[in-house]
Amino acid sequence: MQTSNSKGNAKAERRIRRLSLHLTPAAGVAAEQLEMATCGRGKVSVDTASLSRYMRGKHRDIQEKIFAYFNANPRLQTPVEISKDEHRDLCMKQLIGLVREAGIRPLRYVVDDPSKYFAIVEAAGAVDMSLGIKLGVQYSLWGGSVLNLGTKKHKDKYFDGIDNLDYPGCFAMTELHHGSNVQGLQTAATFDPITDEFIIDTPNDGAIKWWIGNAAVHGKFATVFARLKLPTYDTKGVSDMGVHAFIVPIRDMNTHQPLPGIEIHDCGHKVGLNGVDNGALRFRSVRIPRDNLLNRFGDVSRDGKYTSSLPTVNKRFAATLGELVGGRVALAYSSVSVLKVASTIAIRYSLLRQQFGPPNKPEVSILDYQSQQHKLMPMLASTYAFHFATKNLVEKYSQMKKTHDDELVADVHALSAGLKAYITAYTAKSLSICREACGGHGYAAVNRFGILRNDHDIFQTFEGDNTVLLQQVAADLLKQYKGKFKGGTFAVTWNYLRESMNTYLSQPNPVTARWEGEDHLRDPKFQLDAFRYRTSRLLQSVAVRLRKHSKSLGDFGAWNRCLNHLLTLAESHIESVILAKFIEAMESCPDPSSQAALKLVCDLYALDRIWNDIGTYRNVDYVAPNKAKAIHKLSEYLSFQVRNIARELVDAFDLPDQVTRAPIAMRSEAYSQYTQYVGF
Repeated sequence: MQTSNSKGNAKAERRIRRLSLHLTPAAGVAAEQLEMATCGRGKVSVDTASLSRYMRGKHRDIQEKIFAYFNANPRLQTPVEISKDEHRDLCMKQLIGLVREAGIRPLRYVVDDPSKYFAIVEAAGAVDMSLGIKLGVQYSLWGGSVLNLGTKKHKDKYFDGIDNLDYPGCFAMTELHHGSNVQGLQTAATFDPITDEFIIDTPNDGAIKWWIGNAAVHGKFATVFARLKLPTYDTKGVSDMGVHAFIVPIRDMNTHQPLPGIEIHDCGHKVGLNGVDNGALRFRSVRIPRDNLLNRFGDVSRDGKYTSSLPTVNKRFAATLGELVGGRVALAYSSVSVLKVASTIAIRYSLLRQQFGPPNKPEVSILDYQSQQHKLMPMLASTYAFHFATKNLVEKYSQMKKTHDDELVADVHALSAGLKAYITAYTAKSLSICREACGGHGYAAVNRFGILRNDHDIFQTFEGDNTVLLQQVAADLLKQYKGKFKGGTFAVTWNYLRESMNTYLSQPNPVTARWEGEDHLRDPKFQLDAFRYRTSRLLQSVAVRLRKHSKSLGDFGAWNRCLNHLLTLAESHIESVILAKFIEAMESCPDPSSQAALKLVCDLYALDRIWNDIGTYRNVDYVAPNKAKAIHKLSEYLSFQVRNIARELVDAFDLPDQVTRAPIAMRSEAYSQYTQYVGF
């Protein structure tokens, strides 16, 4: 009884001590540091140069060429305060300078070497995110549509003009009433067999092309997505062959005035990316030659006959959109770059900034506070995880462009949708957290969080709304699940489901559910098994729910009833993929010190995710109460350990000061630069 009382008293004292941290945080920080420092484990040693080399892409040379060009041309650097019209003019000058003066020609890499193209976009976006997007509109969307959806005659005619910016262009897909539902587009392209032309027409206000980048000011051409209609010479009048892409000149090459039948309007000032001139396009019986149909997947002969190697409207539509998946790959990749910049600024500031401290002792770095570590260290771990996941995605996409392997095409389509949705949503939330973590100084525009947040925010919407993309991932998972029970095979990315579904259908092991040793919790097999078990459980349970509700609500109603469940399933799957790629990258790292650092960061990423969804694991007894506590305690310790090497980890991103550009993030003399900016 006495032993029991003493244990109870000790427990109560620990509880009181922890509660007292809220009242005397500075003393609490010192106590926490002391407690963690005496755990018997030393700080991981990091060779920053070695880790940076491992992280660095193979096209760093062309990125450094871009940074050097803009560093040498201050006139092309975007000021903090700039009007919409000035920003648009500057952004076009930046692009022209990059192409014609610095000699960066991105178009050839869109198809031939996508990883090099994405490196160019990343560097341009680091200079000004508007520049990265404008470059993407010109080369990936306008140029990419010509290369990927057209045939040799189109490449021969347009390649050089697109590449050297003589032919600035647009990608006119979105309409006022239709964004995500591309098959619902209403713009019409009706073939006139007498004149051998297509007539492009906007049938109503809802069909006006909207949010079209490069349209308001600079574009001379547009790839217009419209319903191809052929005369049938019967009571039907026309036959709708589905959505196709057409090259439509929109401005005179000499006067730059809108061509007859083309109405162009400005979408105006936006929340962010105001260097990009988004506009609206209306077509009033605009005639274009038959050859302007981008005819890789479907063609119309001189006598009005339609031919295609693909038998149905749906297959042609899928093939068309499949060739445009590079935009999603670029956004996922670019979003990680934004997250690197934001986390670097916030962490460097948190290391420099000191506030409060033990009585009669120096003030301590705010990154020594557990609350600040909780905000920023899992974010830093996620940044590393996303880096390796998107690096793998770019490699797969590059392989897909070379091989055109059907299985790889399907894999990249689903993976790019999921990673784009998951990473851009995470980065958007993290930008606000970083701003808050830097207090009042984070609110200064010069310290970049507001600009980054506003410019990045639309990443969650264009190239596919995130909620819609996650539904595509969930639908693909269900398709794979259904195929499993018909003797089919899983696609590449879903292979793990074969084993984990079998594991799920059996009860959790009551012994392993209670294992709480550090070696076990830091075992990649335990971490991956936990992630994959959750995905398999969500997949099986949502399949049962859909089957049940479809009987009374129909397929559409059942899907809507289970929608949140489906979104959670998709996110869980993507987290499993990200962790698997992080573990692969960590285990492949040749330098022992870098591998140790990556192992620490990877463990934090995994255990923090498990803890954030601990309710799911507890509900099915996958994790016993004592194990849940051990996971939480270990993740807190790992967060502290990552804090100890945070400087080295962000330095390994190897971001030049001209990329971070925030006075509060400079490695030294932060306050002197900041005070100089405001006029002291």
